[in-house]
Amino acid sequence: MASRGRPRPGSLQALAAASIAILFLAAASRAAASRAAAGSPDRPAPGPPLFLPLTRSYPNASRLAASSRRDLGDGAHPNARMRLHDDLLTNGYYTTRLYIGTPPQEFALIVDSGSTVTYVPCASCEQCGNHQDPRFQPDLSSSYSPVKCNVDCTCDSDKKQCTYERQYAEMSSSSGVLGEDIVSFGRESELKPQRAVFGCENSETGDLFSQHADGIMGLGRGQLSIMDQLVGKGVISDSFSLCYGGMDIGGGAMVLGGVPAPSDMVFSHSDPLRSPYYNIELKEIHVAGKALRVDSRIFDSKHGTVLDSGTTYAYLPEQAFVAFRDAVASKVHSLKKIRGPDPNYKDICFAGAGRNVSKLHEVFPDVDMVFGNGQKLSLTPENYLFRHSKVDGAYCLGVFQNGKDPTTLLGGIIVRNTLVTYDRHNEKIGFWKTNCSELWERLHIGDAPSPAPSSDTNSETDMSPAPAPSSLPEFDVGLITVDMSINVTYPNLKPHLHELAELIAKELEIDSRQVRVMNITSQGNSTLIRWGIFPAGSDNAMSNATAMGIIYRLTQHHVQLPENLGSYQLLEWNVQPLPRRSWFQEHVVSILLGILLVVLVTLSAFLVVLVWRKKFSGQTAYRPVDSVVPEQELQPL
Repeated sequence: MASRGRPRPGSLQALAAASIAILFLAAASRAAASRAAAGSPDRPAPGPPLFLPLTRSYPNASRLAASSRRDLGDGAHPNARMRLHDDLLTNGYYTTRLYIGTPPQEFALIVDSGSTVTYVPCASCEQCGNHQDPRFQPDLSSSYSPVKCNVDCTCDSDKKQCTYERQYAEMSSSSGVLGEDIVSFGRESELKPQRAVFGCENSETGDLFSQHADGIMGLGRGQLSIMDQLVGKGVISDSFSLCYGGMDIGGGAMVLGGVPAPSDMVFSHSDPLRSPYYNIELKEIHVAGKALRVDSRIFDSKHGTVLDSGTTYAYLPEQAFVAFRDAVASKVHSLKKIRGPDPNYKDICFAGAGRNVSKLHEVFPDVDMVFGNGQKLSLTPENYLFRHSKVDGAYCLGVFQNGKDPTTLLGGIIVRNTLVTYDRHNEKIGFWKTNCSELWERLHIGDAPSPAPSSDTNSETDMSPAPAPSSLPEFDVGLITVDMSINVTYPNLKPHLHELAELIAKELEIDSRQVRVMNITSQGNSTLIRWGIFPAGSDNAMSNATAMGIIYRLTQHHVQLPENLGSYQLLEWNVQPLPRRSWFQEHVVSILLGILLVVLVTLSAFLVVLVWRKKFSGQTAYRPVDSVVPEQELQPL
């Protein structure tokens, strides 16, 4: 998994070292994974493509396995279409939804072309963070089975189950046991649920511990990757595609399996023997039609030019970055150069370009990437710029210097509104500029496929990739939390909190009673506030559309503070689903009414008995006419 934000200098060297260090572990687990993948005696016919995310790969796996696989290069096969949810702004990654087990347990997994294992937090994990969904509970799945310890894998301390371990350049790690279960790809998938090996985490550190997403989906070249497992079963062709949304329209889609290549798709050769990562042959970069004055070999050093869906931005070797920066700056004389939104980075930003993304080409130059075969990928400004989060109508370069690392690393920003097809069978990667929110229509894919089993059987099927800002899973939203840093001391801010809450509500177009302060922390000359945005009135939840409208206005910096309240920085927002109530919580009223009814009936019965006994007790004792008290029982003489 590559860095999701800005990688440290030398990050790919560290990644390569990590890959070599764990290669033995991956190889040791291959036989177990292969046996699990081949567990059924009857192999299904090659199926349709499946829309999913990417992951890191090991270089020779595809070629080594090619001789034992069917040739899936031609013909129509099923596919699994999966939505991508845009968490790019706040977290630097895209996620998709995967369902594991019987009945299905749902997870939000990061789309990452730098990992070869799919893993989710296990219920038994003692060192896992709080993530988007509940942890995987093997005991609740009737189809789960552990991958038993054998000579071909690393075993746990009890010598009963195979284990995995992954370490990443940003100093995060994941480790746990390997299990096998039925994996479902959502209701838009033509591909039927399949048995697959995955990791059940028992420990995670670093970014993996603190991230909102549940885990990682591994689709690289490696026997434990879900991509290789599905190809090995013969249910999809050896290809997958990724389509990220644009600057204004997020979300997107992923396909596991082949899709028809548009006639104007451009390709570059990708050599799996050259690098453990998905690579292309980049020869030149043109800005406004002129090639950068750098030696073309600069893009071919070390790992070559790497595509990584787990990286947010693009990173060039020093000489190429300087040339690119200067070439772009020379074409934007009409714009004012300003500081970036984060003082920790020396971003190159320009103000005065306006808010309309479709008109950015009028002030920023077009960029072309020329491949080794002479074909050219044209980039619009949204493919190398990101919005300034504090200044309206300002943009910053999303291309950075890769420290002293000679590798060219292209992250998700480069392929906004671009369908990228990773044709592993033919060792090439294709690029096609398109509107990812209209992908199915533009590919002339017909009606929605039959629904596959999912945890939500009542939802309607919608074939459109998720539009921005609909990066939320489809649940009723119970709460939105917003972390904000305001450049005012707490004593000066405290008298204005009510005014500030009303201002935020007005800018977000909601009722002021929905905005409440949940936590305040003083930090020197600034104040950290966590706001809670609750459903309106008596509603228990707000719809996805309402929640995403609020988030869109937040992230587009709609909230403007008066001068006496200073400036602010949006640090983080999180969406929490309506809490899942237990059986007791759902029936507590009925239980209390039942208890009350039993108590009333018991008291009534007791009173009836008491009255009856009192009424008849005086009629049973004999008393002579002239006696004051009833006659007592005769005592023996």
